[in-house]
Amino acid sequence: MCITTNAKAFPDCSKDSGSVRMAVKATDAGAFRAAVLRAGTYAIAVVHDENSNNKMDKALFLPREGFGFSRNPTITTGPPSFKAASFVVNGDVNQTIRMKYML
Repeated sequence: MCITTNAKAFPDCSKDSGSVRMAVKATDAGAFRAAVLRAGTYAIAVVHDENSNNKMDKALFLPREGFGFSRNPTITTGPPSFKAASFVVNGDVNQTIRMKYML
């Protein structure tokens, strides 16, 4: 899972040194807390890394593993924009992310 304020780094937070990245065990995935240090506009991307290789596996350009985004935007081709997945944080915020499995 990654949480970022950087639209250019979404949904792959690897190029955002200020992002919050964390692995969540499947047993804890139903509900967990992620702390952000300041108010702002954030977006979350989640990958169910079934084989623990730290990347999204694909087959013919389609994700082989589950994924989800904050605000649950409609997925057509490719990931949603930062704007479609972003939300404002100014105190405690809850996000419910529905995982999607294409293959």
